Amino acid sequence: MAKSVENLRKRKVSGGRRKAARSRRAYERDRYPAETTIGEEIVAIKLVRGGNIKIAVEKAQYANVVDESNKVQRVKILGVAKNPANKEYERRQVITKGTLIKTELGLAKVTSRPGQHGVVNAVLVKS
Repeated sequence: MAKSVENLRKRKVSGGRRKAARSRRAYERDRYPAETTIGEEIVAIKLVRGGNIKIAVEKAQYANVVDESNKVQRVKILGVAKNPANKEYERRQVITKGTLIKTELGLAKVTSRPGQHGVVNAVLVKS
């Protein structure tokens, strides 16, 4: 179920009810975040405005990690070390952009948006 961004039925300053001048538009529709977690790969395809699609990763097992020599390797995600977006995401092991993930190569910072791009890309962090 999609939630709506716009609240069209606001109240007056006096507390009285106000009628909506129009109904909701399709472009005001919002979606719940994918909230990518660690597990066997699950991908969701979302239909977006303009007839386009967005691929959202719901569960990810591997990440494309760039090391110091600019070599990209597909490595297994072991866990979430830190998520600056939300402390709750750290506890729930949710991967978003900017998350520090534990991989087989070491700590890596996620550079992609898994819920929007459909892939987990990361850069190896020097310890």
